[in-house]
Amino acid sequence: LHLHSCDVCEAEEAKYRCPNCLKFSCSLSCVKQHKHESGCSGVRDKTAFLRLSQFSEINLLNDYRFLEETARVADKPSRDSLLHINPQHSTTVKLVRRNAVAAKVDLKILPKSFTRRKENTSIYIKVERKLYWHLKLHFPQSSAQYTDRVPEDQLLEQILSNYIHPTESDPVKRQRLKLYVLSPPGQLCVFMKSEQRQPGSLRYHELDVKKSLHDNLMFKTVVEYPELYVVLNERCQEYRTRFPGEAQTPHTLASCASAARITSPSQSQSRVTTLTPRPNSVLI
Repeated sequence: LHLHSCDVCEAEEAKYRCPNCLKFSCSLSCVKQHKHESGCSGVRDKTAFLRLSQFSEINLLNDYRFLEETARVADKPSRDSLLHINPQHSTTVKLVRRNAVAAKVDLKILPKSFTRRKENTSIYIKVERKLYWHLKLHFPQSSAQYTDRVPEDQLLEQILSNYIHPTESDPVKRQRLKLYVLSPPGQLCVFMKSEQRQPGSLRYHELDVKKSLHDNLMFKTVVEYPELYVVLNERCQEYRTRFPGEAQTPHTLASCASAARITSPSQSQSRVTTLTPRPNSVLI
């Protein structure tokens, strides 16, 4: 640039060059005067023609950045629509949500980009006037989990029988869930994680296997679909009192025994117990 004089004042040595028209200038005042007189925007034309003989690595890098910017602009509307989609726009979601509210279930719908939203296959069948829930079942003692779509009026024990019945369940599932299959009848507990909890705490609703899914979900918050934990009797107390897997201590055992004495048989089968993590415990 020092070999050229300013194209505006023609008196001083040039310090700048316009990215658009390639005119030389020496100061801010000359730059402004150049833009005012010529109407130049001062912005490089990214699509301007360039002879192959003049093409350099800088031009290649500029073209690459231009293509990247174009891709970002094209992708932005689709990403925004996923993040800000209104669940009411979907007829299926609208029907599911309306009937969940009618069943006294506080159903939370996530944005469409969330994995849990994509997994949800819950549907309302108009002909049957029945809501079919996408249901995820965890069997912690067998390290297994399954998903199914079940009608809201089906009893929990009927749902479980498809997995752990000694003769009528699926043989493959029955083999994997052998611990549950061999467990005496009535020696299982079913829990659902509470979504209405304070940060740093964990709570479970204990469900009644003799009641339908509809009755068990009443007055509870569900994020997309119910997620249930089927637990063997010897581990049930852990879900009633604290985060599963926390080591037993004399203090914990005393608290559990005290809680068991306080709980009355006449109390509701759907119980919620606040679980506060111990200082050394790790929540996953």
